[in-house]
Formats: sequence, C-alpha cells, structure tokens
Amino acid sequence: MADFRLQTERLVLRSWREEDIEPFAAICADPLVMATLGPVMDLEATRALVARECAFEAELGHTFWVVERREDARLIGKCGIIRGRDGPIEGKPEIGWRLASDCWGKGYITEAARGCADWFFANRDAESLWAITSLGNTRSRAVMERLGMLWREELEFAHPRIVPESPLLRHVTYELPRAAWATR
Repeated sequence: MADFRLQTERLVLRSWREEDIEPFAAICADPLVMATLGPVMDLEATRALVARECAFEAELGHTFWVVERREDARLIGKCGIIRGRDGPIEGKPEIGWRLASDCWGKGYITEAARGCADWFFANRDAESLWAITSLGNTRSRAVMERLGMLWREELEFAHPRIVPESPLLRHVTYELPRAAWATR
C-alpha cells in the first residue's frame, strides 16, 4: 500500500513512520494534552498506540494520521478516522485528533479535521462521521461544533475503558451527516 498523504493549506496528514514515535511520545507525555484524554503515556505505550494506528490503516485504508506543519515539517499531532471501538459509535467511522499543547489555538486541528472529513466523504460511502470525547473536553467539543457536527445528547455514555471514579468517565457523542457536510 502506498503511503497516505493529504495536504491542506498549512498541514500535511500522512502515514506513520518509525521516526514519528519519539516526537509523538513527547505529545502523549504532556499532562496538558492528556488532561482530557487519559493518563500520560510513556515511550512504550506510545509505540503501541502508533502500532495500532498502522494496523488500522492497513485494515481500513485510513487511521489517525500524523499531522505535520508544512512550514517546518514538525510533527504536531494526529488526526484522522478509525472505526469506533466504544459506546454508541462502535463500528462506525470515528474522527479524532490529538495536538501538541504549544500548537493549540491556531486552528490546526480544525483544518486537519476538515481535510479528513473532505477525504472521507469523497472516498467512503458511510452516511455519517462520528466523534466522542469526555464531557468536559471543551476544546475538542468546540472543534466538533466548528466542523458542523451535531451533539447527540441522547448518546452520552460512560466510557467502558475508563474507571468509574475518573472525571473522564462521561462521554458525549457528535455526528456529522454526509448531507450536512455537503451543504455547509
């Protein structure tokens, strides 16, 4: 399979490489980044995560790809689409992202997610893209809303892989119907 590459105005989304693990591990070890996602990750946990991303791409033809800035080729996060594994979006196309904290507030993830949604709706036949996040993850929820995703309040759930006493337990669900994307 050829390496995936999608270019937006300021970003490149691409397949993972071995040399991406250490810079991505720095992002996953940042307590600010992981505050709404789960515990900070060490190098081996990040290596396992990247291996899962590569397996998703091999199976589905898409994954949460590397996001790098075009201006300096710096890896600043990940964004893309996998098959949902939990709650009401299990088995459905799930868009998601993670971004280095020093890159927050610059519109990078909204730009990357728009590129992913464009790619997905042009290349796959699903009727909706889905997203989940912890109830208090206001940054990700704002991105979902900028994409035109609809908050499906009735699909709030307790994430099955998060311990019950965690403040991250409650998750919200958003949907982006193909028809809404086409008419934006």
